[in-house]
Parts: sequence; C-alpha cells; structure tokens
Amino acid sequence: MNNLQQLLHSITPDIYQRLKLAVEIGKWPNGQALTQEQRELCMQAMISYEHRHLPAESHTGYIAPKPHTHCGSSGTEQAPFANDSETPLKWS
Repeated sequence: MNNLQQLLHSITPDIYQRLKLAVEIGKWPNGQALTQEQRELCMQAMISYEHRHLPAESHTGYIAPKPHTHCGSSGTEQAPFANDSETPLKWS
C-alpha cells in the first residue's frame, strides 16, 4: 500500500470532521485560509472516508433519487406490453 493510501486509511472520524469544517468555512482551525490545492485534497480525503465508512445518503453531494413513474402511469397499471391491448396516451 502506498503512502497516500495509508494516509487515507488512517483518517479518523475526528479528522474527517475537521477536514469537513475546513472545507466548509475555507479555513483551518487556527484561522489560516485553505489554498485551492488544500481544499481539493481535503475534499478528496473526505470523499474517500465517506465511501469507506458512511452510508450513501451521507456522502458529500448525495442527491436522493426521485421515484420514477412512466409517462401516463397511474402507478396501478401493469408494465408496458404486459398485455396485447392498446393503452391510449394521456396528454396533460
């Protein structure tokens, strides 16, 4: 395992929270501003931690999927082509 992988695997929940706060406010705990490179590296470390330790719903940038309904479906109809009868289109 290379050094970067070792570093990413050594992130604790406390370190993760500190990285997350630094990215959110753009500063380290001592008040020093993050550089663009530091912000990018912190985000990469956060994402790596999240994928190993947190459920998908807690990942940075997670957007919950919306339930999919088919055009003209009322939710109680059979799947398309389930029978041979024609189904009229509903224009609304």
